[in-house]
Amino acid sequence: MRTGAMLGTTSARKAISPFVRLNDRLAGIVPGLSPINLGLGEPQHPIPSFVGPVLAENLESFGRYPAIRGTDEFRQTMAGWLDHRYGLTSTPVDPERMVLPLNGSREGLFFAALGARERATNIARPVILLPNPFYQAYAAGAEAAGAEVILLEAGPEERYQPDLSRLSDDILARTIAVYIASPVAPQGSVATLEDWTRLISVARQRDFMIFADECYSEIYRDEPPHGVLEAADRLGEGFANVLAFHSLSKRSNLPGLRCGFVAGDPQFITGWTRLRNMAAPQVPGPIQAVGVAAYRDEAHVVENRALYNEKYRLAAEILGPDLCPTVPEGGFFLWLDVGNGEEAAVRLWREAGVRTIPGGYLSLPGADGLNPGDGFIRVAMVQDIATTKEALTRMARVLG
Repeated sequence: MRTGAMLGTTSARKAISPFVRLNDRLAGIVPGLSPINLGLGEPQHPIPSFVGPVLAENLESFGRYPAIRGTDEFRQTMAGWLDHRYGLTSTPVDPERMVLPLNGSREGLFFAALGARERATNIARPVILLPNPFYQAYAAGAEAAGAEVILLEAGPEERYQPDLSRLSDDILARTIAVYIASPVAPQGSVATLEDWTRLISVARQRDFMIFADECYSEIYRDEPPHGVLEAADRLGEGFANVLAFHSLSKRSNLPGLRCGFVAGDPQFITGWTRLRNMAAPQVPGPIQAVGVAAYRDEAHVVENRALYNEKYRLAAEILGPDLCPTVPEGGFFLWLDVGNGEEAAVRLWREAGVRTIPGGYLSLPGADGLNPGDGFIRVAMVQDIATTKEALTRMARVLG
């Protein structure tokens, strides 16, 4: 495992600069090829049919400021879904103390870092642990909280699950939070109950927060991924030090709805609610009503998952074992080893009209100066099946 240095105050600009460089290199594509965007992780499947009617039925709620805690019905529905989905029996989720609506999981993941800092004011030089690659909202939250970022490296041999036991005692003593995604984005591996249990044990021993990004939890190939609340429930000691973040963007093809929720540690949520009530965006009432309808319906989720699984079957068939040696357990990305991610992304655009993201743009160099994403491209499998098949065929022609 390698650890990274502190993410400085100019890091946000540095994270953007590779994309500027890539845009400069993306000249015109081959004439006659319509462009296909597999770069943005924005679901393109049809939205559920109930969305419009539910919004229409609740239009009057737009005339009132929504409470930061959300409606009783929203919190109760999310709590019930979690209890059922993860088989929570020792500690059922309390909708009054353990659930908050989010204006999409991204803002919640960002604001969580501020809550972690407020919780640990006794630590002079706080640390927040990030996977590498990472979702940019994690780093933005850490920077806003004034925390040092330590990058956790974990490769395929560890199933991309970082081992915190390899960190020094100094780092662990200063850690106030760790961000962990399962399914991992973009590699697609999932945490086992044992992975979650080990992480919870360390977090409670050192008293830092676990921010579990589970927004891809319902997009999986075969078995539903285990969750951090599930592991905590099995331990039988409540949800202290644990938060799980969920979103309708991926589960229900509603990225524009901006609706999600967080559940877990009631003490953290109580304090965090006060902060959110002053600074965070509320979720409008009609949007919460759609969220309630979505989490009460599993049929559209099953259909959605089947579409993704068909696209992964096509990927294995068209790209072959050299380009696509394994199908990820969850999520909707391909993480392809192409030797040089930036060069491959430019070639795919210029020669095939297919937009992808160089893996090195989603990660940072470790202490040894090596960027673990440099050799990869990220491919978002979000288009319809016909478009995806065409894109994969073009990719195989260029990269094969």
